[in-house]
Amino acid sequence: MKSQIELEAAAFRRLLKHLDDRKDVQNIELMNLAGFCRNCLSKWYMAAAEEQGIDMDYDQARHIVYGMPYNEWKEKHQRPATPEQLEKMQQRQQQ
Repeated sequence: MKSQIELEAAAFRRLLKHLDDRKDVQNIELMNLAGFCRNCLSKWYMAAAEEQGIDMDYDQARHIVYGMPYNEWKEKHQRPATPEQLEKMQQRQQQ
């Protein structure tokens, strides 16, 4: 039987693959709907590494989550936020 950590790791890898397959889903949409985005996952990954005594910076963590350097992903896949998305984000932050 797989350990809990192995199951959690498999679920995390599947989440990353799902996000990679859905590059059309923008981070602002994730934030507005779910309250987290790829950048949040990167920060959580980096924090987990630090808790385990592993030296990792934010760019390294984002590379793992995005599957490529963040600037490359952003150039290829990130669209400008719409006024509606920005308004929703602003409303969410005021809550």
